[in-house]
Amino acid sequence: MTLMPMTNTLKMATIDDAQPVSRTLARAFDDDPMMRWFFPDDSSREAQLGRYFTTLFTRQYAHHGVCERTASAAAFWVPPEGQAKAVPDAETIQELQNILGDRAPLFRDAVEAAATHTPEEIHWYLAVIGADPAARGQGHGAALLRSGLAKADTAGLPVYLESSKPSNLPFYEHFGFTVREEFRLPGGGPALWAMRREPRPPAGV
Repeated sequence: MTLMPMTNTLKMATIDDAQPVSRTLARAFDDDPMMRWFFPDDSSREAQLGRYFTTLFTRQYAHHGVCERTASAAAFWVPPEGQAKAVPDAETIQELQNILGDRAPLFRDAVEAAATHTPEEIHWYLAVIGADPAARGQGHGAALLRSGLAKADTAGLPVYLESSKPSNLPFYEHFGFTVREEFRLPGGGPALWAMRREPRPPAGV
């Protein structure tokens, strides 16, 4: 029997989509070096990642970002006007610390270290993007990336992201990103690549 590819049609992600979105992202980030550093236990990682992404989505990005999904992928973008509001509040931080357990100090230090590399210029930020490995190669991630980039281009603004997975760099470079810098997270953490994309004239202009 031939498996039919899952549709990569986009739709806005709402709070009601928290379960499928977090499940998709947990699968997508299972082999991510930074997430494996935060959640080193293979047996519990998927469940912990599910809780982690549920918290970020329902408490931050669904309210202050632009969240889109397909049947097998999701992306969280933060436009300039949402970046100050998307900073976790005390309750969110406590919830994340409960999920991370004894890895919470490493997470806190990583977030603080990454923040020092955030560009000061006005920009769109791609906070999270991931596709279920079972659907990779079907264009889900590319569709989400194009959608967010189009919004940034319409605003005439650059886009910034960090990647901790070196094999993803060519994918982003294909869409016009270049590596701004490479830095390593404190405490023996993995490397991160800060990437930036210049705005392009919107299609038809």
